[in-house]
Amino acid sequence: MSDALDRLFATIAARKGGDISQSYTARLLAAGVDKCAKKFGEEATEVVIAAIQQDKTQLAKESADVLYHLAVLWAASGITPDDVYAVLKSREGMSGLDEKAGRKS
Repeated sequence: MSDALDRLFATIAARKGGDISQSYTARLLAAGVDKCAKKFGEEATEVVIAAIQQDKTQLAKESADVLYHLAVLWAASGITPDDVYAVLKSREGMSGLDEKAGRKS
């Protein structure tokens, strides 16, 4: 999974500053973090709807859209998959309940 996500992110990062008339990704990135975040939220809502409807095909498609838009949001925000992987690695072996409790302190 991480290899595919890394390749996707590399493609997205390469389109930053590209021709907005030729690339949807370049257009999103040029619109800024707010637009990218809004689009990610819209796609996440579509995932929720597909899951509630128990439509596995649509859930897979919308999940792919979410991953794409999340990677666009990361690029727009100046973080990389490696930044996210580091957080995940720091949480390995930790109970989800303990991790959440640690955020409050």
